[in-house]
Amino acid sequence: MIKAAVDLLRAGELVAFPTDTVYGVGAIAWDAAAVGKLYTAKLRRLDKAIPILLADPADLALVTRDLSPAALRIAERFWPGPLTLVVPKAGRVPPEVTAGGDTVAVRIPDHEVARALIRAAGAPLATTSANISGQASAVTAAEAEAQLGGRVALVLDGGRCPGGVASTVLDLTGPTPRILRAGPIALAEILRYADRH
Repeated sequence: MIKAAVDLLRAGELVAFPTDTVYGVGAIAWDAAAVGKLYTAKLRRLDKAIPILLADPADLALVTRDLSPAALRIAERFWPGPLTLVVPKAGRVPPEVTAGGDTVAVRIPDHEVARALIRAAGAPLATTSANISGQASAVTAAEAEAQLGGRVALVLDGGRCPGGVASTVLDLTGPTPRILRAGPIALAEILRYADRH
């Protein structure tokens, strides 16, 4: 199934797949046309940026630039896991991913199917939750299929997502870390690692 999913992604199609939090739907991050399909499939507003999922910390350099020591410490502590970091984007990231902004949301999921898919695709995946915008997040393939069936090329069934709650989103682009979306990891826990010198 991973090979079929990769073939579809490389052909510019959308694939839904499990992560450690909820099911996501993704496209190759470098493929601006495919990323555009994510907005259409989800009925997502065009001014809402789409996060990028990576398989390994070494891939950070592909999508980010000028990371602070605090950002690197936080990533090292909480990845793979349910924490999305908003950081300065690399020039290669298409504006369709970032809604035209200069930052990118990035995460490494703690889920072997998701990371195997990203590795096999050979590129970061622009990935958002596999649901219609504003509807409940999908935690099973059946739930993702119920909302996005016919709108995506494939739903990769990896069982129920263990987390069931969307990731914490942390903005690291300002003078102090700021939670943009509450999730499984609390700000107080994150700050213990941000402040170390």
